[in-house]
Parts: sequence; C-alpha cells; structure tokens
Amino acid sequence: MSEKRATLEVIAPTIEEAVQKGLGDLGLSRDEIDIKVLDEGSTGLFGLGSRQARIMLIVKEQAEPVTEEVSVQKAKPAPVTVDASTSDSPDDDPYVLQISHDILRDLLDKMHLEDAKIDTYMGEPYGPNERVPVHADITGDDLSVLIGHRGETLDALQYISRLMLGKELERAISLIIDVEGFRQRREQQIRRLTRRVAEQVTQTGRSQALEPMPANERRIAHLELQNDSEVYTESDGVGRQRKVVVHQRD
Repeated sequence: MSEKRATLEVIAPTIEEAVQKGLGDLGLSRDEIDIKVLDEGSTGLFGLGSRQARIMLIVKEQAEPVTEEVSVQKAKPAPVTVDASTSDSPDDDPYVLQISHDILRDLLDKMHLEDAKIDTYMGEPYGPNERVPVHADITGDDLSVLIGHRGETLDALQYISRLMLGKELERAISLIIDVEGFRQRREQQIRRLTRRVAEQVTQTGRSQALEPMPANERRIAHLELQNDSEVYTESDGVGRQRKVVVHQRD
C-alpha cells in the first residue's frame, strides 16, 4: 500500500472466523475494512500439521478525523468551522470517559500492554460550537511500540479508537490520545520549526513549506503564526502530502 492505514492482524481456525473476530474487536462492519489473506491455513493430514488462517484487516481510508484546521490568510485568520451536528455534550461526561477508557483498555490488552495505565479526562471547550474533546493519556514502561515512526502508530490507534467510540455513542467524538507526553513534545518541536521557517521567510522574502503533516499538526503551525505581522500561512497539497506554506505579507 502506498499509504499507511490502521491494520489488525487476526489468527483463527478459518478465514471467515478470523474476519468475524477482527470485526468484533474493531467494532466495525465488513464494508468499513479491506481484507488481506496472509495464510489460508490448512487442516493437515488426519488432523496432523494443521495450521490456522491468518489475515490482516485494513481500515478503509476515510476523511480525516474531525480535527479543525485554521488557515491563516493575509488579512485575518479564517475561523475554525465545526459541524453543529457533531458537537459534544458535556452532560454525559462520566459515561463518555468510561466508554473511552474501556475501548482503549481492550485495545491495549489485545496488544499485550496490560500494564499500561490510562487516564481519561475532558478537555477545554473549543470552536464556535464549544466542542469538548476527550483526552486519554497512556503511561507505562517501554511504550514506544504505541508511538511508532513520527507518531504513525499512535495516530492509527487514535483513529481506530475514534471510530469505535463514535459507533458506540452513535455520534462523533473528538478523542485525543497521547503516550508518555509524545504529542506535547511534538507540538513544541512544530512550534520551534514553524518559528525558524518564519524567520527565514522574513529574511529572504521567499515562501517556504514545512514538511507534510496531518491536520492536527498543521493546525499547530497555523496557530503559531496567526498573529504574526510579517508572515501568514496557507495549506497546500493533497492527502498525506498536505503541508503548511509560510508566506511573507505584502
């Protein structure tokens, strides 16, 4: 595959049993995943040397999770837009937090990370519709496997968890998962990088692009420069190649 997508490998006596087990673990329907058969399995001769089937479930590419991106224009920053139909209600905080915790606990147990600790809490309302995000901080020993290269595994875990949470609650929920403070450190890196690029643009007068980033990281870059009097930002590109471009103001 040319793009990384959330995957789950499943082993069961037959391919169909593996599919059903995987769908149950993910809480998804069959039309929401692609199936890759890794091993069809074998019954062996007289029951000897039998081998179970092994498949990979691949979550189909969908629109990026609801993570608002601010595009800062020359005159003023564009407002954050949120679909009112997806607004979260704080009235059922304890229930939402418990479901979020249970979903993550189940996923981590399946990854043999039973000792990892999960702390869920409601974040601060944001946007014109006062969306209230759910935060989940995961801590423990040697959790680098949950982060992956540049946070790709963490993003996949967050994506799958959001799908499962939304299906359980029958409405969209903004779920933000962090592992051992990775996202906080990454945010600081992005802010520093964005500032350095802005200084170079001011000095040279030439526009410069940051590296391709997911929507939540592009938003950090936009917000870092939204009140800068010398530069402004725009997003350019498609899909995973979308990036923030810093321009000098006229």
